[in-house]
Amino acid sequence: MKSVLLMLFGSVLYVSGTFKTALAVEFGSINLVVGDIAITVEYADTFSRRAQGLMYRDTLCQQCGMFFKFDQEKYAAMWMKNTSIPLDVAYIDKQGRITDILALKPHDLTARGASRPVRYALEMNQGWFAKHGVAVGDTVQINVESNEAGATPD
Repeated sequence: MKSVLLMLFGSVLYVSGTFKTALAVEFGSINLVVGDIAITVEYADTFSRRAQGLMYRDTLCQQCGMFFKFDQEKYAAMWMKNTSIPLDVAYIDKQGRITDILALKPHDLTARGASRPVRYALEMNQGWFAKHGVAVGDTVQINVESNEAGATPD
């Protein structure tokens, strides 16, 4: 049986493996192994998905997060406009190695950037990486077959 919860202005709707926000941006999900921890997170692989990110949300479950795929390697940076949840971001290079883990403060408009070109980023609740012993230099494995957003992570 499918249950649906819809609230206005930034809440999340989950239907059949797809995450949707009240602003009509849909997110698929992707399975990752971060260090040795398997997680399923939302997948932001297009400009509109990356631009929306985790904005307008009041909560995020303990194992929830968002995986960002950039169009090409770049010195990526994140800010926290319209984001109420304290987050950590791990920047990840094209080989899947974590290059940086940075703390992000709610509503802070300061861009926090990667120290070198990266292809991906993973946002999780603040403290998640430390709690799970994940550090710079660890790897992230991307399960291409799990991608429900319709695009490959490469």
